[in-house]
Amino acid sequence: VMTTTFIPCSAKLPIISLIAGAFFPDNPWVAPSTYFLGIASIVISGIMLKKFKLFSGDPAPFIIELPAYHLPSWKGVLRTVLDRAWAFVKRAGSIVLISTVVIWFLQSFSWKMQMVDANESILAAIGNVFAPIFTPLGFADWRVAVGTVTGLIAKENLVSTLGVLYGFGEVAEAGDEMWPMLAKAFTPVAGYAMMAFNLLCVPCMAAVGAMRREMMSKKYTWFAIGYQCCFAYAVALMINQFGSLISYGTNYASFNVVSVVATFLVLAAMVYLLFFKKRYDPATEKAKELKETVTK
Repeated sequence: VMTTTFIPCSAKLPIISLIAGAFFPDNPWVAPSTYFLGIASIVISGIMLKKFKLFSGDPAPFIIELPAYHLPSWKGVLRTVLDRAWAFVKRAGSIVLISTVVIWFLQSFSWKMQMVDANESILAAIGNVFAPIFTPLGFADWRVAVGTVTGLIAKENLVSTLGVLYGFGEVAEAGDEMWPMLAKAFTPVAGYAMMAFNLLCVPCMAAVGAMRREMMSKKYTWFAIGYQCCFAYAVALMINQFGSLISYGTNYASFNVVSVVATFLVLAAMVYLLFFKKRYDPATEKAKELKETVTK
């Protein structure tokens, strides 16, 4: 339940398309690499989490009954396509549309309800509070910080938010597109780190609600949210810092000795959890407790 959301869902495809088109227009492997990143994240997380008492125990047998496979009928395919298309239209016409209107309002007005430049707006003031958190990841821009937060409602909101904040309407009138405007804001490495963070961090609120129902525990749900955020931050940090060091040396905006040292410490911690930390064994722990009791 905690790691399933690492695999990109249909709501995350617009994010992949945006980053791949803006930073890697001639590289066909960027989009597929996100699925390999998700698979690797699941495997790594599974190994690390099983080393702790909270997730220890013998593996339960997995049994699934597969249905009889047959070629789908055209009627069934058409019904499924129409149902999913209508579900997307309803979502786009409600959550995404309302969020886009709210974002436009907040980026157009100041706290005094006066129309101002986007950099002096209510949204900029809010985004600048969160932006420093993403400095080591290479995208310390208040617009991306706001997009990341709105993406918690629905992941598609990240693309619509960036479209509004980067002035898609004005850019389109000038005969340009949003992709080049976004590509000028960050390096390709930082762009990939931004994509990785938004793909691996907490999913939309609907997915969080499903996690809560499956886990039937607020404690486990909050632990899952915290783990997903920390893991996404660690992966994006390593992508940006190591990728930038390899590509640009020390000549990049987010270079900082503290950040580089922290990145190596994060890598060392993950390597330790993967290869050196012993797995928690309930039988061994019970034997130790019994031995201590007898000794006393």
